[in-house]
Amino acid sequence: MDDSLIAKRLEVLRVEHRDLDSAIGALIGSGAADQLQLARFKKRKLRLRDEIALLEDQLIPDIIA
Repeated sequence: MDDSLIAKRLEVLRVEHRDLDSAIGALIGSGAADQLQLARFKKRKLRLRDEIALLEDQLIPDIIA
């Protein structure tokens, strides 16, 4: 994958991560939080964070000291 494709994918993942954060907050704020749905959202958010970190590592060149 070249850098421009990685950057586009990162943007999509970051937007999805933010959306999930909002959804989690709304679910918790509603008072009638479905614990199973909440757990699924949080698990998906963690997977997104891991994928974002992996892609960011691909964009940053290794520095040999």
